[in-house]
Amino acid sequence: MSIRRCELALAGALALVFGAGPTVGDIGSCGQAVTDLDPQSFAAARKNVDCQRCSECGLTDQTCRNACDPAAPGTAGWPLTCRPLQHDGEVCLRALQAASCREYARYVDDAAPTSPTECDFCHVIPEAGIVASDP
Repeated sequence: MSIRRCELALAGALALVFGAGPTVGDIGSCGQAVTDLDPQSFAAARKNVDCQRCSECGLTDQTCRNACDPAAPGTAGWPLTCRPLQHDGEVCLRALQAASCREYARYVDDAAPTSPTECDFCHVIPEAGIVASDP
């Protein structure tokens, strides 16, 4: 029975060590003041990251060409119901920088681009009172 107790003690210690920490990306803003994310600054930073990653990965989609074209504007703005924070933008940019080239190709796909979940900080909220009806 002492082996069983040792196994339980080891399992408990491992659970405490590895399970007690915060979830990655869920650690708050590291002491930063709560600041709204500036759409123009974020668009410029996103365009810079897109160009850098497209170049690193050898991607040539139109999205990549626009990102690397200084004359092409970045996309700025989000729905009125969205109020992302500066920290949200920083987390998104770090996720983009950490993505593999295969993932990044999906992010800049011209036909059906996707986005890392860290960049999904603006959820579209349907208008109040709209109810789906059965056909």
